[in-house]
Amino acid sequence: MAEITRPPAPADETPHGPGAPRRPAEPLWRDALGRCLRRLRVERGEILVETARRAGISPQYLSEIERGVKEPSSEMIAAVAGALDLTLADLTFEVARSLLAAPAATAPAGPTCQAAYALAA
Repeated sequence: MAEITRPPAPADETPHGPGAPRRPAEPLWRDALGRCLRRLRVERGEILVETARRAGISPQYLSEIERGVKEPSSEMIAAVAGALDLTLADLTFEVARSLLAAPAATAPAGPTCQAAYALAA
């Protein structure tokens, strides 16, 4: 019986097998959003309770968002942005900017990801 062989992968295609080198993990949106929200809140000199009260959410929930534990709805994100005197567009831009500024080991540098980050801004 003839042996079936797989054709070689094109040079620009990276292998996905068990021995293939791994790309650094792309940061999750909820993690980047949480870090950004916490930074903006702290820059304002506020504690969780103050921002959460204005946003109409519990301090525990805001804490979970900031830690990247929860994936908040767009309504919740807009409420927290408003509590920080930001528009949703301003907040999205801040998160996108933080992703672009991330070290190469934590954010992909490919053209597709850069275009996606630019679109998010």
